[in-house]
Amino acid sequence: MVGEFMREGGCRCGQVRFKISAPPLITMACHCTGCQKMTASAFSLSVLTRSAGFEVTQGEPVLGGLHGATRHFFCPHCKSWMFTRPDDAPHVVNVRTTLLDDPSGLEPFMETMTAEKLPWAVTPAVESFEGFPPPEAYAPMMAAFAAGRAG
Repeated sequence: MVGEFMREGGCRCGQVRFKISAPPLITMACHCTGCQKMTASAFSLSVLTRSAGFEVTQGEPVLGGLHGATRHFFCPHCKSWMFTRPDDAPHVVNVRTTLLDDPSGLEPFMETMTAEKLPWAVTPAVESFEGFPPPEAYAPMMAAFAAGRAG
């Protein structure tokens, strides 16, 4: 594992809190229209981490969004979109970067769904995909991300 990592965060109203105790596997920006609508912004930002290194420490998030195989969790009071748990990858959780108390140093390494991005939306992402990356692209990207964080 690359160094110690601990970040805490929470929803806008503070009723739901969480902590991440595992280093991020990768950081991302998603430009899909679904993320645009759920964030009311140009893209969503997230930190992909191991489920074992993520814990809700206060409150009870509820399901929101599309309620499908990819489960989006929200604060039941302020409705902040907090994190996502994909059914096809139960070992990871995708946490909204901007809900961290300290999001510094977690700019997106990868951006996805650029085919749907707003023309003026620009990120500092190193890797860029018109759709979602193929499964085989993740391991090398996560290795490059980890190497960059170590250096």
